[in-house]
Amino acid sequence: MSLKKRAIEGIVVAGSLVMMSTIAQAADLDGVQVRNAAVQAETDFATGGTAGVVARLDQLEAEAFGDIEAATAGVNQTGRLLVATAEEAVSDTEAAETLDAQLQQAEATETQQADAAQSETEAAQSQADGEQAADAEQTDADAQSEDAQSTDADQMSAEEQEWQNRLMADVDDFLYIRESGDENAAIVGKLYKGDVAEIAETGDTWTHVESGNVDGYVKNSYCVTGSEAYTYANDTFDTEVEIQTNGLRIRSSADPDASVLAAVSTGMTFPLDADAETVDGWVAIDYKGTTGYVSAEYVTTELALGEAVTIEEEQAAAAKAAAEAAKSSQVSSAGTVQNSAVSASVDDVTLLAALIQCEAGNECYEGQLAVGAVVMNRVRSGRYAGSIYGVIYQAGQFPPAGRGAVASIAANGPKSSCIQAAQEALNGADNTGGATCFSRASSGHAGVVIGNHVFY
Repeated sequence: MSLKKRAIEGIVVAGSLVMMSTIAQAADLDGVQVRNAAVQAETDFATGGTAGVVARLDQLEAEAFGDIEAATAGVNQTGRLLVATAEEAVSDTEAAETLDAQLQQAEATETQQADAAQSETEAAQSQADGEQAADAEQTDADAQSEDAQSTDADQMSAEEQEWQNRLMADVDDFLYIRESGDENAAIVGKLYKGDVAEIAETGDTWTHVESGNVDGYVKNSYCVTGSEAYTYANDTFDTEVEIQTNGLRIRSSADPDASVLAAVSTGMTFPLDADAETVDGWVAIDYKGTTGYVSAEYVTTELALGEAVTIEEEQAAAAKAAAEAAKSSQVSSAGTVQNSAVSASVDDVTLLAALIQCEAGNECYEGQLAVGAVVMNRVRSGRYAGSIYGVIYQAGQFPPAGRGAVASIAANGPKSSCIQAAQEALNGADNTGGATCFSRASSGHAGVVIGNHVFY
C-alpha cells in the first residue's frame, strides 16, 4: 500500500504544478489585455467620452474574468483528470495486486486440492492394497481350507468318502420321516435303527433325505451324518456276507478240499466272523455258531444296514406277518423233534431243497420244513429208498420230480428259505410228528395241518 500512496502524492504534485503554470499564463495574458484595453480606452475616450471608457472597461473586466474562470476550470478539469487518471492507475495497481493475490490463492488452493487428491489417491491405493492383501489372505485361507479338505479326503478310505452324503438315525427304535420340515407335518415313513438315507438337502433343524421309497424330512438332533455316521455304523452294526451264486459250499476251513458244512444259494446272508483267521481268497462266516469259509469270489460283504420304509410298506409287511402267523397257528401240538442227522452231499441238499420249493415254495417256513421232514422220515423208515435221490424219484411219489420240475429248479438254484429248510431237515428237525405223507389240507385227511397241507 506504500507504493499506492507514493503514486497518488506524485500525481497530486504534478497536477499542482500544471495548475500554477496555467494560472500564471492566464495572469500574463490579462496584463497584455489590460495594456491593450488602456490604449483602446484612450481611443474610446476621444470618441465616446467617459461613458465609452466605462463600457469598454466593463467589457474587458468581464472578458478577463471569463478567461480566468475558463483557465481555472481547465486547470480544475485537468486536475480532476489527473486525479482520475491517478485513481485509475491506482485501481489498476490494486487490480494487479488483487489478481496476484487471487492467483496466489488459486495456486494455494490448487496445491491444496492437488495435495488432497494425492492424499485421496494414496488412501485409495492403500485401501486397494489392503483389499488386495485381504483378498490374498482370504484366497490363501480358502486354498488352505481346500487343501485341508483335500488332505482329509485323501486320508479317507473310498468307503468312508461314500458316506459323506449319508445319514443314520441314532435312536433305539425308529425315527419318523415327515412330509416337510415341521413337527406337525404328515408322517410319510420311518427310518429304523440301522437304516441309511441319502442326504438331499441339509437345513439348520431339518434335513431332506431319500431312502428306499421314502422322500421326506428328519430332525437333525436325532441323526448322525458323514464320517460320524460311518463310525457309528461300523461300531454299532455287524458286517454280513451275502451269497451271490447257487449251490455255494460252506467249508469247515479255508481249503477247497475241506469238508462241506452246507450248500447255500443266492441271496442268503450270514454274519461275518470277524474273529476268525483271515485267509486270502476266503471269507469267514458264522454258520449256526460255527466258523465256516466260503469263496470270496462268490460273495459280497457289507454292513448289515437297511433303508427306510413307507407307512404303506410297513402296513403291508404287518399284514403279511399276521397272515403267516395265522398259518403257523394251524400247526398241531406235535411240535418239532430232533432226530439224528443224516450225512448228505451238496447235491442231496440242493435236490431236497428243489423238491421243497416245488411242493411248498409259497408256504410258510414251517410248511417247507415239514415237506423236508417227510422225505427224511422216509429215508429213515426203511420202507422207501434209502437215499434222498431214491425217495424223491421213486415212481408215483412226488409228481414234480416226474415232470422234471425238481431237476430244473436244482439246476437254477433253489431259493434260500428252501435250502435252509432242507439243511435243517437233514440235521434231524421234524415238525410233523413222524409223518411220511402229506396232502392238501382241503382233502379232509386226518393229520397235522401245517400251512396248506395236512401231514400224516
